[in-house]
Amino acid sequence: MALTQTDLLQMYHKMLLIRRFEEKATELFLNGQIRGSFHPCIGQEGTAVGAVFALRRDDYMTCTYRGHGHAIAKGLDPREAMAELLGKRTGCSKGKGGSMHFTDPHVGLLGENAIVGAGTAIAAGAALTAQLDKTGRVAMTFFGEGATNQGIVPETLNLAAIWKLPVIFFCENNLYSEMTPIRDAIAAPLGDRVAAFGIAAVTVDGYDPLAVYEVTAEAVARARAGDGPTFVEAMTYRLVGHMIGDNEVYRTKAEVAEWRARDMIVTFPQRLVSEFGVTPAQITGVEADVAAEIAEVVRFAQASPWPDPSEIAEDVWA
Repeated sequence: MALTQTDLLQMYHKMLLIRRFEEKATELFLNGQIRGSFHPCIGQEGTAVGAVFALRRDDYMTCTYRGHGHAIAKGLDPREAMAELLGKRTGCSKGKGGSMHFTDPHVGLLGENAIVGAGTAIAAGAALTAQLDKTGRVAMTFFGEGATNQGIVPETLNLAAIWKLPVIFFCENNLYSEMTPIRDAIAAPLGDRVAAFGIAAVTVDGYDPLAVYEVTAEAVARARAGDGPTFVEAMTYRLVGHMIGDNEVYRTKAEVAEWRARDMIVTFPQRLVSEFGVTPAQITGVEADVAAEIAEVVRFAQASPWPDPSEIAEDVWA
C-alpha cells in the first residue's frame, strides 16, 4: 500500500510520541515515581512504528520488556501506559504489571514479556488460532538478536515453518544482548540460521521507517495469503543504555555518536519535507500536538488513583 502524506505524518507523530513518552518516563523514574527496572526504547522508534504500521488493529502482537514503543504503536492508550508505569489503577494492567508487562487485547497486544524470547511462542499460538479460525489475522512478535540463542526461538521457528503459520518474526538487532556485543555471542548471520528452517529472511535498515514498513508489509501479505512466516532482521540501535543505570562501558562514545547522527526523530521529518512535500508548518504542528498529548498523559497518570489493597488477588490465575 502506497503511503499518503497523512500516513507519513502519522508515522512521525507516533515516533515522536514514543520518544517523548520514554524521555518523560525516564524523568519520572529518576525522581522515584516509577519503581523497578526501566528499559527505554529510545533510538528504536523506527522499527516499532514502521513494522506495526503494516498491521491491522485486530492483528496479534507480542513484544519484549523494551516494548513501550511497540505497545503505543499498536494502539495502547499512552495515558494507560504511563499510569501503568506509575502503578496506578487506570493502567493497562491496573498497575499490577509495570514497565515490562503492558497488555491490551482490545488492540491485539498480547503483552510485553520479561522472559527473553518467550513472546515468540505466544505469537505463534495466536497465529495458529487465526489459521484454524480462518480470520485472516496475522501475528507479529518482536525480540532482540540475543533472544535467538534461547531454545524457545528455534523451536517456535521450526513449528511455524512446518505449519506455515501466519506469523512475522521481527528481530530488532541493536548489536548488544544487554551488554554483550552480538559478535561475541553469534557466529553466523541470523539469516543463515533462519534459512535452516525453510523460512524467508530479510534484513532491513531499522533507522529507515519506510524501508521497515515496506518489508514488513510484504511479510504480512505473505502471511495473510497462507504462505507462512517471515523473519525480518532490522538493524537498529538504542541510543541510551540497556536500562536506566547502565554505565555503558561496553561501547564507545564515538559509536553512539555515529548512530545518534542518524536519529530518525531528526532525520525523518527532514526527509518528509525534502522528499514528500510536507511543510515545516505541518512538522511544527505534529510537534505541538505531541507536546500537548504528553502533558495530558502525565497529568492523567499522576492524578489517577492507586489500586485498592483489596484488589490484590483479582486478575490472578492460580
